[in-house]
Amino acid sequence: MLLPNHIGIIPDGNRRWARKRGLAPYIGHWYGTKKLEEICKFIFELGIKKLSIYALSTENLKNRKEEEINELIKIFKTYFRKWLKGEFEEIDIYEVRINFFGNFFILPKSLVKLMKKIMQKTSKYNKRILNILIAYGGTYEILRAVKEMIKRKVKIEEIDEKEIKRYLFVKDDVDLIIRTGGYSRLSNFLPLQSTYAEIYVIRKLWPDITKKDILDAIKWYTRIQRNFGR
Repeated sequence: MLLPNHIGIIPDGNRRWARKRGLAPYIGHWYGTKKLEEICKFIFELGIKKLSIYALSTENLKNRKEEEINELIKIFKTYFRKWLKGEFEEIDIYEVRINFFGNFFILPKSLVKLMKKIMQKTSKYNKRILNILIAYGGTYEILRAVKEMIKRKVKIEEIDEKEIKRYLFVKDDVDLIIRTGGYSRLSNFLPLQSTYAEIYVIRKLWPDITKKDILDAIKWYTRIQRNFGR
């Protein structure tokens, strides 16, 4: 079975999951983050080399209520502190390098400090890669790449797809995108890296996802004949 090298996950449905149970939206994020850790562990166990998770978009930060965003930041801090303490054991077992990508300028400095510590701690690893996209948007990533090329005075004749990717946060193409919650849109998730990605939509809300759901998605991927435009 030819496994995908790089999986992207859009874990949608935390707020809907909470509302169905008469709970505040941020409660769904607590359950969703716990589920995220469980699924990351499972994917690493399967031997997947690269995993990109859409944790928080630039649009979320603009459009969500301040109370919900503040609770999300608390959740991130709680889990990132655990990871720094070594309580996410699989990071060390599978030698996972963790990258955080996004617009750090619009995040609390205390959170960014934790993120940088985790990146520094795991920088020695290279067997698995976990990209966490936080305060991220695909358009922001592309605009940043263009500005960086201008800043570095890249010549127009040198600009091609390969050159552009050199300036993106995530350099590798995504093979399989798994989106929960029933919607099939990308929502500004890695647009250039997902050009030929296979997209697998699960109707379940993210906190209800099981390991079997993820395994079904991967098995589905292995049956796809990927043509890349040919």
